[in-house]
Formats: sequence, C-alpha cells, structure tokens
Amino acid sequence: MGSAGSVESISQAPDLAAPAYDISPADAEALLIDLASVFVNNSLEPIPGEAFNGEGEEEQLPNADAIYRALVEQIPAVIFMAHLDRGIGEAYVSPQIEASLGFSQEEWLEDPIRWYQQIHPDDKQRWSVEAAQMFLSGTALRSAYRVMARDGRVVWFQCEAKMIRRKNGRPWFIHGIAFDITELKRTEEALQEERNVASAILHTVGALVVVLDPQGRIVRFNRACEQVSGYSFGEVKEKYFWDLCMVAEEAERFKIVVEQSRGEQSAREYETSWVARDGSRRLIAWSSTILPGEKGTPAYIIATGIDITERKRLERAILEISAEEQRRIGQDLHDGLGQHLTGIAFMSKVQEQKLAEKGLAEAAEAARIVRLVNEAITKTRELAHGLLPVIDDAQGLMSALKRWATEVEDLFNISCRLRIDEPVLIHDASMSTHLYRIAQEAVNNAIKHGQAKNVMISLFGSNGYGTLRIENDGASLPEPSTNDTGMGMQIMHYRARMIGGSLKVERGGLRGIAITCVFPLADGKEGLKKVAHEQ
Repeated sequence: MGSAGSVESISQAPDLAAPAYDISPADAEALLIDLASVFVNNSLEPIPGEAFNGEGEEEQLPNADAIYRALVEQIPAVIFMAHLDRGIGEAYVSPQIEASLGFSQEEWLEDPIRWYQQIHPDDKQRWSVEAAQMFLSGTALRSAYRVMARDGRVVWFQCEAKMIRRKNGRPWFIHGIAFDITELKRTEEALQEERNVASAILHTVGALVVVLDPQGRIVRFNRACEQVSGYSFGEVKEKYFWDLCMVAEEAERFKIVVEQSRGEQSAREYETSWVARDGSRRLIAWSSTILPGEKGTPAYIIATGIDITERKRLERAILEISAEEQRRIGQDLHDGLGQHLTGIAFMSKVQEQKLAEKGLAEAAEAARIVRLVNEAITKTRELAHGLLPVIDDAQGLMSALKRWATEVEDLFNISCRLRIDEPVLIHDASMSTHLYRIAQEAVNNAIKHGQAKNVMISLFGSNGYGTLRIENDGASLPEPSTNDTGMGMQIMHYRARMIGGSLKVERGGLRGIAITCVFPLADGKEGLKKVAHEQ
C-alpha cells in the first residue's frame, strides 16, 4: 500500500471527512503536492492506462448534467429548472427544497403546479403578474415571495429566475434560484416595528422634532413642526433647515451652531425666531444633540424645540407689570412720602427755632427730631432711586449711568468711567431700566468676582441699533460662554431678550471680560412692542 501522501493511496484511504481518519500536516501537504502534479500532467498529455479502471474497462467522465447537479446541490439555496418544450420528467429542483419546505424532490416535482399552490395567498396575484411578464418579455424575475411549508410555516424566498430562449427565439427552459430570507424578513419586520413606534412617538409628542443630516438638510419633520410652521414634511424634505424658517440674521448663527455641534458632539441650547408660512414669527427654544454614526462621525443632528412665544409674552408682561409697579412705588416714595417727610422736617425746624428763641431746653430735642426726619428723607430717596433708577425721559439712561459710575467710584474706590461720544436717546423707560440693570449687574460682577480695579461703561448707537458695553480689567473667564449658568448672567441674558436684543460675553483685551448688549433703538413704546412681538 502506498504512503498517505501518494496519489495511489487515495482510492484505498478511508473518507477524509470521517472522524476516524488521521493525517499529519506533512502528509496532507505531500498529498496536495501530488494531486497538483497529477492535475498539471494530465492537462498536458494523457497518461497510458489512466483512462481504464482496475478491471481494464474504460472510465467515463461525468456528463454536464452530473457536474451541474453536484455543483448546485452544495449551494444553500433552492435551485430549480424546467424545460418548456418537454414533460415534467425533465424538471429539476435541488434537495434543499425538503429542508426549506418539508417536501421531497419527488413530491415537489410530481405536481406541476405545486409551486403555485404553496405560494402565500396574499402573494399569488403578484407572482402571477411578474411571472407572466417574464414569459412575455423575457425579462428576469427578481422578487420576494412567501411560500407555505408542509407544516404551515411561512417561508420567505428571494427568487431570481430567467427564461432562456433557443436561437430561433422560442422559449427553451426556465432556470432560477430561491434564497431563504425568512430570518432577514423577521429582522426587517422587527426594525420596521421599532421605526413605527419611534415614528408614533415622534408625531405624538408636543415638542418640535427636526432630524437633520450632517449637512443640515431635513430628513424628519414631526407633526408639531408641521402645525407650527405651516409646511408639510413633503414640502421641506431635504431642504436646508436654515433656508426654511429662519430670519436672515439668524440663519448664519444657526449654521455655526450646526458646525460646532458636529465637532463637539455635545448637546447645545439656543433660541431662534421661526417664520411660519403665513409670515408670523414664533420664538423657539432648541436643544440639539448628535446621533453618532460609524467611527464616531455624526450621522444626524437631532434638534428638539419648544414654542416659547406665549411664555415669553407672559414673562414680558409680568416683567413689565413688575417694573411698572416698582416705578409707581418709587414715584410714590419720592413724590409722596418724601414730600410729606420734607414738610415734617420744615415744621420741626420752625419749632426748634421758636424753642431756641425762648431759651427752652426742649430746643435740643426738636433739633434731634429734625435730624432724624432728614435721615428718613435721605433713606426714602435712596429707596426711590433703587426702585426708579431711570427717570422717564429720553436721556434718562445716560443720566442714570453717569450717576451710577460716580457712586461706584465713591463706594468701592475704583475707576469707573462712562463713555458716550454722542447722545443715545431711548424713549421707553422700560428699555432704559433693563439696560441700566444689565450695566449694574455687570459692574457688580466685575468688582465682586473679578476684583476689577478699572471699569469702562460705553453707550453708543448706529444704524438703528444701540450698544451697551461694560469692560473691566478683573479676572478672565476660563471659557466665556453665552450659556453661562450663573443667575446674574442668566438675568442679564433675559433682560436683553426682553428688549429684543442679544448679550455677548467675551474676554477683554488683555484681561478681564467684556459684556456687550446690542438692542434695537425703537422709536417709542410702540416700536419696542413691535420688536418684542417679532421676537
């Protein structure tokens, strides 16, 4: 007997796939080399005696049909073929039919319409139409169908079939392959169910939800967005979000937010005015986050928003009522109680003089009363000034800022200068008060937290907008941000929005920080109300 590595031993050796057969790697390598040499030699010239078997009979090479069957029966799919000009006996189906549907080859082929009978009732009409198109036009059939197995299971097949014609154009045979895609379909159905749930949630929540691709194009637009904007999803799909609903001056800012979100992949919050189809504006508070894709790259930018237009109107109304009440109380303290106390002080002074003329000891007590009343008058004026820091006059803000700068220098012994190159007239006391409070808070923060020694307050106007800027030389912020969480900073941002303006916090020139508020110079209260309404 030849060695395990020789060609002659192949016919004598047990099945290589059997567990009992043992072969070393060296023998396996030798065997493969021998097989390769035999293949090459036989391809060059015939070897005498090799065409006969051991009994001296000539061996027949396998025909094409046997080779075809040996090949297709190894494929994990159902292969089928039927001659259109011969009987059913010439049809073929691979053995995988039994593993897939529970029918043997013989059972499947003994009934010429078995395939049609087993197609799911809901798919039969479609199969008939597509099969007819293949017969009539000769185009390949490519489709997925449900087929009923013997035990009642529903099996999904992806079918690929083609009709082959003879040279004269007559139909010859049909050849096809069917892959079992049941598990794939189940996965697709599960994913679709998840999508349906997610879609239902997306459309039933009251918040605005917009899903953007990394370039900022709209890929999802929920029902709340449709109701607020007046646009349907079909109208806005694949359009750039900033081109749809944003005012021009905010579009560029939103583009920057999108770009920053892609780089940071962190949640960001911001507010924008949204212009609806009918031209009305809604103020939306947005929160955006990134849904990462492969390798951490952004797949979508998901923005959720809340329409805060009505809330802002209510807040503005409450703030205006509060400010108006403060002004009323301050005015009453100044004009009412202050004048009343002044009258008492005058009368007390007269009594003091009369007692002193008579040489009575009570004159000293009267003088003490006069002093206490004057102190009460001073405190009343201070309270009135705190409640009514800006007088109702177009130049009221400039006067109030000048007085505040002087008070800061006196109280804290630092340099606090006011720079106004040209008069900035503001005809609305509410706007003036908000701006004064912003300046007051900024200066207090610079002294309290930044230990500033020099403060510069600037007020100027240009092209219909005013600018209030407060700079200091105190400690710098590590990372200045318009979303500062400090209560004082939030209040300053809030006051800026209430007057239709915006607030920016940034590092100063060499150190310290600079707070800049840009606001519209509306002409009177009606102009301010118009700006506030548009916001």
